[in-house]
Amino acid sequence: MFPGYPKARVAWDLSGPLGCSSPQRSPVPSPPASPRTQESCGIAPLTPSQSPKPEARGPQQAPFSVVVAIDFGTTSSGYAFSFASDPEAIHMMRKWEGGDPGVAHQKTPTCLLLTPEGAFHSFGYTARDYYHDLDPEEARDWLYFEKFKMKIHSTTDLTLKTQLEAVNGKKMPALEVFAHALRFFKEHALQELREQCPSLLEKDTVRWVLTVPAIWKQPAKQFMREAAYLAGLVSREDAEQLLIALEPEAASVYCRKLRLHQLVDLSSRAPGRGCLGERRSIDSSFRQAREQLRRSRHSRTFLVESGVGELWADMQAGDRYVVADCGGGTVDLTVHQLEQPHGTLKELYKASGGPCGAVGVDLAFEQLLGRIFGEDFITTFKRQRPAAWVDLTIAFEARKRTAGPHRTGALNISLPFSFIDFYRKQGGHNVETALRKSSVNFVKWSSHGMLRMSCEAMNELFQPTVSGIIQHIEALLERPEVQGVKLLFLVGGFAESAMLQHAVQAALGARGLRVVVPHDVALTILKGAVLFGQAPGVVRVRRSPLTYGLLVRDGRRWCTDVFERFVAAEQSVALGEEVRRSYCPARPGQRRVLINLYCCAAEDARFITDPGVRKCGALSLELEPAEGGPDAAGMPPGRREIRAAMQFGDTEIKVTAVDVSTNRSVRAAIDFLSN
Repeated sequence: MFPGYPKARVAWDLSGPLGCSSPQRSPVPSPPASPRTQESCGIAPLTPSQSPKPEARGPQQAPFSVVVAIDFGTTSSGYAFSFASDPEAIHMMRKWEGGDPGVAHQKTPTCLLLTPEGAFHSFGYTARDYYHDLDPEEARDWLYFEKFKMKIHSTTDLTLKTQLEAVNGKKMPALEVFAHALRFFKEHALQELREQCPSLLEKDTVRWVLTVPAIWKQPAKQFMREAAYLAGLVSREDAEQLLIALEPEAASVYCRKLRLHQLVDLSSRAPGRGCLGERRSIDSSFRQAREQLRRSRHSRTFLVESGVGELWADMQAGDRYVVADCGGGTVDLTVHQLEQPHGTLKELYKASGGPCGAVGVDLAFEQLLGRIFGEDFITTFKRQRPAAWVDLTIAFEARKRTAGPHRTGALNISLPFSFIDFYRKQGGHNVETALRKSSVNFVKWSSHGMLRMSCEAMNELFQPTVSGIIQHIEALLERPEVQGVKLLFLVGGFAESAMLQHAVQAALGARGLRVVVPHDVALTILKGAVLFGQAPGVVRVRRSPLTYGLLVRDGRRWCTDVFERFVAAEQSVALGEEVRRSYCPARPGQRRVLINLYCCAAEDARFITDPGVRKCGALSLELEPAEGGPDAAGMPPGRREIRAAMQFGDTEIKVTAVDVSTNRSVRAAIDFLSN
């Protein structure tokens, strides 16, 4: 079984007629948590239920010629790729069209523009700029989506029918919105690949990688896969052509390759300096007292030459570190242990974090405007002047990027003329009067016609989000599994912020934690996702974020709510490790089986009625008609053994099944989106 995991028994939820080993007993009605479905059928465990030892199977590698990774972010997105012939030579997307002065263009804003009829028009800078130039009246009919990724995380009842609201208030299916965006990246990437390698064939040679936060639950991961299918990245028949990469894992995979000169140690920053380029790289202190490792057969030279970065070659086998991925929507934390000499990674504690991304600063700015001009006015303005609202958010974003802890001068933010005019018509007086009358005394009206924010005002906008990030990191550091960790990698787009860097270093440096930032911090996840696509087995062991199991229906004693687990929360699970169970269909000729799957955060749940236990998905088995006559094992017609195997050690839960009598694969899948 899994290391440290007690022997598990089957726990299938039988949402329909049952075939059991004790025919004199009547079937028990499905519990309230297991609603009946017309398509539901029963399946009975063999008696006694066996718990065979899980088997570890390495991931089978297809002959992909190129890996394309799409970092689909809350605020910005991009793609990169590498060829199998030179996997560590990562090619970034060429400069995007449009863009803002002074901002790197290797990623583009996550903005999607659809026509009034709902057809794709543009994505990124092109979408934003075109929408900006629309006539205000015309813009009301266009569908403009921005920062929509967070909807997938925040929706508790996510389904394939979940809808997204455009800036103008109109709604459309979220799956279509995401598919439009992914289709854009697919076409953009393939066009560039064809230009670089005209002989490249699309169908069998491209492996696609999509990044998602590690704290996302299984429904959100499945949603992204369904969007990829709809976008045509891959087909369901070639599902292995698409990998879901966890963002902090990808960052960790990339960081382990870095050399000392590619990193910045925040503890060595000169006082008063706030720009990334003004800090010194990591010094030689990581190379102290490592002579025993140097003298071993896995010497430092061997490690560097075999692909492990210079920093890691100076660390001892078993060294642990934290990766804090601070993006637009979330902060995502993971703890890894480096396994030498091969540089594989072992997760020491389940992914944690929360919705504390850079979008929180934008929301704080919107709330500030509401305090000054009235929340009702801001809501009305966003609906009736959506393009002007986008202009205002762009102006704020430019100033937000320049904010720093040691800045002394005020920041001016341009208000669109449409905002000024609309407020005068709605409020009966001008914006200058509103500022003078408001209780917000650290925002003034500039003589040049702009909002003038003091440094204290900008710091106040950052404070809740930054404090939330630090609290998540500090809570993680209190865990027993993380004790002794001395190194933290700060990555993600928000990690570029001098405000965040300074606050994290001030709070955690005193604890003896070394806070390190890669030079290309905003591209760390994207580059790591490419490396992950070339070698998905690099993360060898993960921790299960939840306890997964099913409902026990024992052949001798029927119980209506006993919960038995396959894997426990925080359980270490190796990549490719399988939990196998064997079952028999309840009726001869049965063609389809639906079995409810339950999960919870607790490790010791005993009943599906316990607090926190909930139905989270359904396992579907599609059975071929049984052949007549006894099978090789002597089983009567219609009574077949179905052997199911589940894997919990990958970024997605996987299931396979085999009809033992015919040795044929049974179509098996878990649906987390039909609750």
